[in-house]
Amino acid sequence: MVVSGRSALLPTLTAAPGYTNSRTSATARSSRAPVTTTLNTFTMPLDLSYTVDFWHRIRNTIEANADSAQASAADVATALLSTQSELATIYLELRAVDMQRRILIDTLANYRQALDLTTTLYRTGINSEQEVVQAQTQVNVTTAQTTDLGVARSQFEHAIATLIGRPASNFTLAAAPFAVNPPTIPVAIPSALLERRPDIAALERQVAAANALIGVARAAYYPNLTLSASAGFQTSDFTQWFTWPSRFWSVGPVLSQTLFDGGARHALNAQAQAQYDAAVANYRQTVLVSFQAVEDELAALRILSQEATEQHAAVTSSTRYLDLANTRFRTGVDSYLNVIIAQTSLLNNRQAEVQVQLRQMTASVALILALGGGWDNSQLPQMKDLTARSATP
Repeated sequence: MVVSGRSALLPTLTAAPGYTNSRTSATARSSRAPVTTTLNTFTMPLDLSYTVDFWHRIRNTIEANADSAQASAADVATALLSTQSELATIYLELRAVDMQRRILIDTLANYRQALDLTTTLYRTGINSEQEVVQAQTQVNVTTAQTTDLGVARSQFEHAIATLIGRPASNFTLAAAPFAVNPPTIPVAIPSALLERRPDIAALERQVAAANALIGVARAAYYPNLTLSASAGFQTSDFTQWFTWPSRFWSVGPVLSQTLFDGGARHALNAQAQAQYDAAVANYRQTVLVSFQAVEDELAALRILSQEATEQHAAVTSSTRYLDLANTRFRTGVDSYLNVIIAQTSLLNNRQAEVQVQLRQMTASVALILALGGGWDNSQLPQMKDLTARSATP
């Protein structure tokens, strides 16, 4: 669009060589002696036309096209950044599932040890069959939970395959530890970093394009000056087609001005102004939402960091609680029910800790997304890049 718009600043030259064979009507003359004439005409005209851009209608159109092209490039960057953020989030969720599965496998091993112990005590007459059944139920439930995680893991794996452009059936990711290392983010983020967001840059370019289109609409109030010239050769004898006496030419300016249009120009100007106002309002709202997103994620990271510490303390105390419950059960002080309660508490707290860690990592991804992911305005195509090919007519 930029190249085609810039071409309007240059004159247009056309050539239309032609040949016609014509015959006049014998009955269209008033003379009693009808006369017919057959005429061959060979023409080689060259027409030159140039519109003088006094009121910057063409230049404003070029600027609007360039701004729109930059906005489109920023939209592409926004889509890419969003896809990368989605991919990172899904990958973290998959690793969290791997960690949950590891926790369930460890818990299942402990449950089986407890089942062996209760079975032995039952056979020796110390415990009742009820405690054996309780231990067996824990093993069965935890086994089912471990199997159920395979559904979520497969879905996350397939989603990653789709995002990276590979068939889901041919893509697998081996289990790996869930590395919880959220990046350190400074407490105060300069607002200038929000200018590095591609979606804000796209809206700012749209505002600039709408402003340029106001200039295009206003130019309709002023007259247009067109310079035109025509020259070439014309003859009825092919042998004299390109001889000097066969030449012809004409040249002259044309000034045109719309005197009455029923308010069409006024309506177009009002429309251009309204579109500009809408673009500005959209830009301002997006900037405010961007500030909110940054503040939301900073607050989330700060609070989740504290929550992760508190949840880890809960896991530690739950582990101690389970050790004490096992000791009291082996010495015959308490029933196996207390062991079950302690085991369930530890499992729930370990799973809750994984969820807090996952929220920490996804909040870090969301903060990076809110800050533009390292993108900046220098990555937008410049005017010289957009119009590089326009030098050749």
